[in-house]
Amino acid sequence: MSTKTEIEVEAPVAAGSGSERPPDPCSLVIFGASGDLTHRKLIPALYSLEYRGLLPENFAVVGVARTESSTEAWREKMREAVTEFGRDPMDKDVWERLASGMHYVTTDFSSEGGESDVMKLLERLDKERGTKGNRVYYLAVPPTAIRTVVDKIGERPRAKGWVRLIVEKPFGRDCASAKAMNEDIVTHFAENEIFRIDHYLGKETVQNVLAFRFANGIFEPIWNRRYIDNVQITVAESIGIEDRASFYESAGAVRDVVQNHLLQLLAITAMEPPADFEADAVRNEKVKVVRAIAPPDPAYVVRGQYGPGEIDGKKVPGYREEPGVAAESSTETYVALKVFVDNWRWAGTPFYLRTGKHLSSRSTTIVALFRPAPHPPFLEIAGEGLRPNVLVIHIQPNEGISIRIGAKVPGQGMTIQPVHLNFEYDRVFHVQLPEAYEKLILDAMLGDATLFTRIDEVEAQWAFVDSIVAQWKNAKPDFPNYAAGSKGPKSADALMARDNRVWCL
Repeated sequence: MSTKTEIEVEAPVAAGSGSERPPDPCSLVIFGASGDLTHRKLIPALYSLEYRGLLPENFAVVGVARTESSTEAWREKMREAVTEFGRDPMDKDVWERLASGMHYVTTDFSSEGGESDVMKLLERLDKERGTKGNRVYYLAVPPTAIRTVVDKIGERPRAKGWVRLIVEKPFGRDCASAKAMNEDIVTHFAENEIFRIDHYLGKETVQNVLAFRFANGIFEPIWNRRYIDNVQITVAESIGIEDRASFYESAGAVRDVVQNHLLQLLAITAMEPPADFEADAVRNEKVKVVRAIAPPDPAYVVRGQYGPGEIDGKKVPGYREEPGVAAESSTETYVALKVFVDNWRWAGTPFYLRTGKHLSSRSTTIVALFRPAPHPPFLEIAGEGLRPNVLVIHIQPNEGISIRIGAKVPGQGMTIQPVHLNFEYDRVFHVQLPEAYEKLILDAMLGDATLFTRIDEVEAQWAFVDSIVAQWKNAKPDFPNYAAGSKGPKSADALMARDNRVWCL
């Protein structure tokens, strides 16, 4: 049995915004303002920013959607959304400051002149709210609608201020479609105006991987193939597909999570130190990692689909029984694979990646297993307690970092017991971590693209995923192959067993 030891921190400080300057006055236009993302994430994030005084004084929000609604009705729905999903308590004064600049436009951009009412409102807000012609367009719409919206707003004469375009994932569904989508967008917007969002990069714990690696001299010298035996990256979800059947049937786990979240975590884990923390310097190093990932051996790629099972004491249907899913669907809800980063630092070190829906628990972790000591003089008497050192970065939940070391148990003999040294965000900094969308929206307003994905990285990600999908083209999977509420298909454990390894968590 292992024990846990807390690490004391000298002087915990309150969390700040990390921003050295406030954003310029601007209008944020949300396309898809009646959707779930706006309801659950975007407006609660804006409220939290206003709660902390991080939004510009001259600011406006324009919600745009085809759903019929008045501004008053939409404001009330958004107030309810903040109450239900926001991380901060509802404060009447804070809400009034935000809501006073919130407007809603019912329109269909695919119709002739569908953008006119939106543009007229923005011009009016420039005068009434002092937003100075600065625009942030947030495309919280399906990929099929992006070209229409981009063309309509891109063809209109620009105001005198700056323009930024936030595009939600997925950016395409393969490398060819991503290139085509980008060609449409760059017709009207420069690359430095395009912010391709992956909300995982906005998580504090993901950003802390960079701080952990590059701000601590004790780890960087051993962060390579000489000392690390293997790396395991997991994005496990206890939820199913919820109401996303139409999207998920065309995407699956490999497009929904591997292409973005998992490859982003791998890139940050494996990248070289950037020259500085300016956007392009960081993104240059990430692109190098993704391009260095070799297409996986088909024998080390596992896909799965959940069947009926039980989660938290409740029976749940299998994927094929979900509303909107084909009865014989071959869409994967689980992927596990072994890959190599073919560069000087990591050559020969396996990276094991896995993700799945309706698993036994929700957890996102990066695990580095170190090679054993070359000559432990007490190997025979230490017994099973002498285990390899393990470093675990907990992205969610229970955000923090833990390190497993071996320590002698007090008493006679050389008995070794694993001990975990733990750092937990909430216990050290005594604050609730900000939501990822707060950081990302604020960064877009500031024009900081560090945590957004550049097009060359997107194309490299899709090239890797395309190589996996090509392996599956003519193969008919034996689905379902794991029960909802389990840890996934047994073939994922067999994948590790072939290398005489096991999943650590």
